[in-house]
Amino acid sequence: MANPALLNITQKVKEIEGCSPQSLPAEVLNSTEPLLLKGLVKDWPLVQAGLRSDEEARDYLRKFYQGYPVTVSTNVPENRGRFFYNDDFSQMNFATHTATLDMVLDKIFEHKNDTLPPSIYVGSTTLDACLPGMRAENDLNMNDLNPLVSIWVGNQTRVPAHYDAPENIACVVIGKRRFTLFPPNQIENLYPGPLDFTPAGQVVSVVDFHNPDYEKFPRFKTALESALVADMEPGDALLIPTMWWHHVEGLSSFNMLVNYWWRLAPKYMGQAVTVLNHAILSIRDLPEHEKAAWKHIFDYYIFGDSKHAGEHLPEAARGSLGEIDEMQSRKLRALLLNKLNR
Repeated sequence: MANPALLNITQKVKEIEGCSPQSLPAEVLNSTEPLLLKGLVKDWPLVQAGLRSDEEARDYLRKFYQGYPVTVSTNVPENRGRFFYNDDFSQMNFATHTATLDMVLDKIFEHKNDTLPPSIYVGSTTLDACLPGMRAENDLNMNDLNPLVSIWVGNQTRVPAHYDAPENIACVVIGKRRFTLFPPNQIENLYPGPLDFTPAGQVVSVVDFHNPDYEKFPRFKTALESALVADMEPGDALLIPTMWWHHVEGLSSFNMLVNYWWRLAPKYMGQAVTVLNHAILSIRDLPEHEKAAWKHIFDYYIFGDSKHAGEHLPEAARGSLGEIDEMQSRKLRALLLNKLNR
């Protein structure tokens, strides 16, 4: 399912070899650029089982499964693995229901040799809940980062380009995948879809990477100039920094990925997307001269030096202009709730 239109991308994600899943270096975890960690998890028992055969990998997974229900999305063969909207964006082009992982695996293997199979996809399912005990044999040592660890299972699928707020290490454990990545500054050239109606919670690019319509989306050519590609084998891992756009293709008839999400910010901090939604409500449609003024204000308080705005005030008088701790975050939340509920 590799896209001929993107095979000519010459920029590859930087490769790092020799990293150990027991001790990832700080320069990897703190990288602001994508990194392909070749063979990072190649010695995991699940990866080794999959290298021997898909059937052995499937049976290995079933050793840990205890009936936890999963959300599975299915798509008709004609959509060629693309999980997206219908033509007028009134609904999705796929169906979603709850099933057991055993049922999902059976369906994947039922169509494993089809030339054009129906698409089957289980996304972002908590590993410890679905496959308890598996991390004892297949895991990364993330020190004190306390990541959310999730699994993604399916066949030949295409997930539109999107971004995530957390830092991410995505480990390919079964099958092959292709990631196409773009830096955050390419958002305009990727033509984002609706904010409040998304396939899986995150805004996605509406460009079909297998058949880009350059008349409708001409700036996508500019985005491709910044694109990075990672073609991943079983055992490879990819560090995806926060807010980087990534288009994900499952290239094999049976694929599985394990990913680790973590935030560098304290848990008591709010979600930035909430601010975006509130700004759309409160600022976007103001007269242009007011918007320009608010841009200066945001630059001063938010995007500039975080200490500068309050440094001329006594420390006790700085309030939210000082250091934000858990107590100050509670005060700000209470203020916001009061304002929003008026």
